[in-house]
Amino acid sequence: MPASLQMGVPLANRSMISDTLDQLDPQLGGIVDNLERKIIGKRPLMEFMVTAVLAEGHVLLDDVPGVGKTTVATMLARSLDLTYRRIQCTPDLLPTDITGVTIFHPGTRQFEFHPGPVFANLVIADEINRTSPRTQSALLEVMEEGQVTVDGVTHVLAPPFLVVATQNPIEYEGTFSLPESQLDRFLFKLSVGYPTVDEESSILAQSDDELSIDSVESVISRDDLLTRMKAVREVHVSDALRSYIAKLADATRTSPLLELGMSPRASLALYRASQAWALLHARQYVVPDDVVALAPFVIKHRLILSRTAGNPSANLMDDVFTTILRSVPVPPLTK
Repeated sequence: MPASLQMGVPLANRSMISDTLDQLDPQLGGIVDNLERKIIGKRPLMEFMVTAVLAEGHVLLDDVPGVGKTTVATMLARSLDLTYRRIQCTPDLLPTDITGVTIFHPGTRQFEFHPGPVFANLVIADEINRTSPRTQSALLEVMEEGQVTVDGVTHVLAPPFLVVATQNPIEYEGTFSLPESQLDRFLFKLSVGYPTVDEESSILAQSDDELSIDSVESVISRDDLLTRMKAVREVHVSDALRSYIAKLADATRTSPLLELGMSPRASLALYRASQAWALLHARQYVVPDDVVALAPFVIKHRLILSRTAGNPSANLMDDVFTTILRSVPVPPLTK
């Protein structure tokens, strides 16, 4: 089934990722394989997570409790040999609990900065929409610029840097909506989804050792990962595909069904994600199917429906986005 016709299908149940034109890059595919050994039946999700790392983008995992959102993020960090910290977001969490704080030491009569948990290669912001908007905003600078400013002093984080945030559906009790400025900083918004009956049976049959995250070993060094991330920017994107992304962005901005369309940050995110997706699939060039397959997961969470579109809902957003996507002609396959 063409990727453009599968947008309404939950990510966890898709086969389009494995049905692409070519196989995965051996080294990068090894990361996906390593993740899939622990997260049964979620290979499409694993490919998106690896793509996000390569594209230097952040991921928002939106799903009900108990489906393994935090486990996915933790396993990704361990597979990539990255330092990681987990922030358990609660209503009383303060911005300094994330970024760090400067403390005055009477003995030395000097101020000393104590880094917060954001100082890691991969930060897991668990249940991000359970903390207040004020605290959520503490992540804005670091997600965009890879640095933290506390008391007028800027602290630069060592690359790579990735935020994987989890959230419960907004209608759940005790949740806050993420502001548009923060949603726009997430490369992908994804869901894990429930396992099938066969997959859940396999999960139940696993031993404690097989289920343990501690047994996950890294399959790529940090230096090799940084090299592959740098190689993403060398993946060729044709003029026609660049124009296609720009026209798609313009279509969202001019649609009467949308109050807020794609930002230039969103266009660049789709561009970079397409390059990373191509590299993951062992290609040095982007094809139209790459852009079309990734577009829903890069774009939809950044859009806001207008009043003329009708009562806001996930299904309505799917329909509106599908209409806009189909209104922009896809360029022919060229290398």
